[in-house]
Amino acid sequence: MKNENTSGIKEIARRANVSIGTVDRVINNRVGVSKKTKEKILEIIAELDYQPNIMARMLASKRVIRIAALIPAVSSETGYWNAPLKGINVAAAEIRDFGVSVSHYFFDQNSKDTFTEQAAAVLAEGYDGILLAPMFENEAINFLARCREKKIPFVLINSDLENESRVAYIGPDLFQSGYLAAHLTKYLIREDQKVLIVNISREIDLHHHLLKKEEGFRAYLSDQGSSIAVEKVDIRKTDYDSLQKILKSALLTNQPDVVFVTNSRVSSVARFLEEHHINDIKLIGYDFLEENIGYLKNGIIDFLICQKPQEQGYKGLMSIYQFLLGNSPVDDTEYMPIDIITKENYIYYKN
Repeated sequence: MKNENTSGIKEIARRANVSIGTVDRVINNRVGVSKKTKEKILEIIAELDYQPNIMARMLASKRVIRIAALIPAVSSETGYWNAPLKGINVAAAEIRDFGVSVSHYFFDQNSKDTFTEQAAAVLAEGYDGILLAPMFENEAINFLARCREKKIPFVLINSDLENESRVAYIGPDLFQSGYLAAHLTKYLIREDQKVLIVNISREIDLHHHLLKKEEGFRAYLSDQGSSIAVEKVDIRKTDYDSLQKILKSALLTNQPDVVFVTNSRVSSVARFLEEHHINDIKLIGYDFLEENIGYLKNGIIDFLICQKPQEQGYKGLMSIYQFLLGNSPVDDTEYMPIDIITKENYIYYKN
């Protein structure tokens, strides 16, 4: 392994009276070492508390850690979940040789029924730990109660659940990201102008992460004593044909100067503004996605708020893995940075 402590390997080889290559084969679970020699090397590794002793103990016990990742599927409406999935897969590849198996379960982010079905499938398999994106609040709480009954630990990503005794939460501070969006809005318009908050989801009442952002947005304006008028529209029919009809009516009724979209589907609103040649509305939304970057580059989207979704997936899986090993403490909350992306700096950004 490239990051091995070579002096440690040399000491193990010296004590075992074998070559460095033999020690490396044992550490990386490769063939070509006799059972007796392998056992001797593993004993020395454990005795020295050498860093790869985690792997040594796993190899000696032949234990396999089984983790389930339950997250939304990538959809034609938003590619957001590609990034957390990539992070999960990178982490899974890094720990595969340590005897860790990661299984993926995907649900439709527009359908709580698919979440319930996939959650039941996860419970039926008896995993050692679970990585969860709790998109539907009530359903997620019920699922996690069953996990606790079965003594299955879990880590949450992307959105947190209050009063849930999770191992860790890795993701954005949703309230604060909405608070930031309102701060950005203050730079874009005058006090006598209007904002329209747009929530786009079939299950908005269950998507607590959207409502938490809206709460933060309103709180900032209240804290500032702002007189900026705020209205909102909930768009539950998320296909573009339905969305543009609802959006057209909302824009005519409210005549906003800024539109704040509370999730990654801001590109749908940007598409509408472009197609209808609407140039006098400022647009704020979420996430560093290809479909959003195009509209950011041409000035239709003014700001994208981004919160490291790939890193969420990576750190989330590593957190549940470390907890199951019990070899190091796990921080119970790790908020991702809240990054502001514009057409001037997007080229330097990575999820």
